[in-house]
Amino acid sequence: MNNFQYFTPTKVIFGKDTESQAGDLVKEQKGTKVLVHYGTGSVKRSGLLDRVYASLDKAGIPYVSLGGVVPNPRLSMVYKGIELCKKEDVDFILAVGGGSAIDSAKAIAYGLKYDGDVWDLYLKKEVPQDAMPLGVILTIAATGSEMSNSSVITNEEGWLKRGLNHDISRPRFAIMNPELTYTLPEYQTMSGCTDIMMHTMERYFSHEMDTDLTDYLAEGLLKAVMHAAKVLLTKPEDYDARAEILWAGSLSHNGLTGCGRLGDWACHQLEHELGGMFDVAHGAGLAAVWGSWARYVYKSDVARFAKFAVNVMGIPYDYADPEKTALEGIEALENFFRSIHMPVSISELGVELNDDQIKELAHKCSFMDTRTIGGIQKLDKKDIAEIYRMAK
Repeated sequence: MNNFQYFTPTKVIFGKDTESQAGDLVKEQKGTKVLVHYGTGSVKRSGLLDRVYASLDKAGIPYVSLGGVVPNPRLSMVYKGIELCKKEDVDFILAVGGGSAIDSAKAIAYGLKYDGDVWDLYLKKEVPQDAMPLGVILTIAATGSEMSNSSVITNEEGWLKRGLNHDISRPRFAIMNPELTYTLPEYQTMSGCTDIMMHTMERYFSHEMDTDLTDYLAEGLLKAVMHAAKVLLTKPEDYDARAEILWAGSLSHNGLTGCGRLGDWACHQLEHELGGMFDVAHGAGLAAVWGSWARYVYKSDVARFAKFAVNVMGIPYDYADPEKTALEGIEALENFFRSIHMPVSISELGVELNDDQIKELAHKCSFMDTRTIGGIQKLDKKDIAEIYRMAK
């Protein structure tokens, strides 16, 4: 087991009607004026936004609002948020929504404490030193951004999608009411379940040995999410299943399921470029590339893929042919994705890649041929292009 740090400062308020505590929680964090940052119309139509405003009013906390965050959140919106917060002397940000609203809020929080262009931080030209405090009211189980240190933003100039990880952006609190996720369409729910699974799988597929406790936590979380996803296909308002995936999303990306392991993260890097160029749903994009990535790299650690096949996917271990077990596990997960109506190829996302686009995706994913990606196997620009080609 490798040395590791585990840092999860976010206070979680979980359960029914917990959004009514928003005002008191902001006051607890010494917030005196709030930016309420949210997505498109769903938080308005559901009445959630009105309940949040009422809670802030009851606590005597003034606020301004900025809506319109879209999936694969845009840098232009971040700039708007920074400008509005400076104009209105905001000292606390409250994200209401899913990962896109939270990631956008984190970027605004960085930008308010940085004298230059916030995009420089995402390009790794500078390291953030501070961030405005923020809280979260979560409406979708997916990214885990409510407890993580990560934020991913898309720059419309060049459609580059870049991530920034720093603990100063971790939310001070996360309000998590499973009932707020009832109205999500099936595609978003299942895309979220896939994203949750991938956050743990990115950590699971690495070469470290003797991490049994971490492995058991990871395997248990994966099986719990798979079970809950199947329940929600027929019972979208099953509270217990919604609660399972909402909590799993947080635990999957707050570091717990990767303690002592380095992780891989190649699939996320591959998907980020798809999301930046074609604006696909993140979880669906991950499902579309995972099988091709797995078949490309599994020989680097057949035993690890075979362990996943047996302990997560229930494949009998073939002692005479562990490689066969590994491949059956990959196929079994693809079949699971199909069963929850997720794509297993890029064409199933509605994107027909041509060779020039594959070259562009690989060029961007390799940061213009300046880096490799992956942990279980290092992938250069040629490898990346081949995986995109396999995933077509």
